[in-house]
Amino acid sequence: PFQVVPFCGHIKGGMRPGKKILVMGIVDLNPESFGISLTCGESEDPPADVAIELKAVFTERQFVRNSCVAGEWGEEQSSIPYFPFIPDQPFRVEILCEHPRFRIFVDGHQLFDFYHRIETLSAIDTIKINGDLQLTKLG
Repeated sequence: PFQVVPFCGHIKGGMRPGKKILVMGIVDLNPESFGISLTCGESEDPPADVAIELKAVFTERQFVRNSCVAGEWGEEQSSIPYFPFIPDQPFRVEILCEHPRFRIFVDGHQLFDFYHRIETLSAIDTIKINGDLQLTKLG
């Protein structure tokens, strides 16, 4: 019952404080990277604003995040206490929307915060997932 990757889905009603996005999956055996993005619509041209893009890069053991507003990528953030993903192992990512920020949890542990760069939370209505993983559950 895996979702096909790359995946693009609609967030009903958009984001708001208190809303949580759950992504559960299994990392591929020989992963390079995978990404989870919350965007304002699905448009490719012009590209939709990206409220937050989370990208796990296995070669560098980095979990980077950024946003793209009006076609301009912002400052990338990469500090993490540890790299939480293991090849061929399941994971659970939760993105909790709070008033000033997203809080990111992996397997129940809070990993980092990302302060909103897109103010209109309700416009953030699309989730995109791609890369070296299998999706088992979205919520």
